[in-house]
Amino acid sequence: MSQTNDEMRRELERLKAENEALKAKERRGTRLQVSEKGGVSLYGIRRFPVTFYKEEWDRILGMTAEIRAFIAENEGKLKKPRGAE
Repeated sequence: MSQTNDEMRRELERLKAENEALKAKERRGTRLQVSEKGGVSLYGIRRFPVTFYKEEWDRILGMTAEIRAFIAENEGKLKKPRGAE
């Protein structure tokens, strides 16, 4: 049973659209996941996930005020990632 050219073209377009939708979903959102080694991985910020163990995340999150103050103090020296406005 062979598909006609029109059927194959429609299927190809459907698959392209599905692929683009998956890529868009991946680009726009961040998500957390437990890593293979039991860490907490943050996806969607960089090309590869950022992974720390629970205790490390607790320390980082406990420094929120310090991190914000540091960023504010050093605003002129800091660069933005490519594509950010």
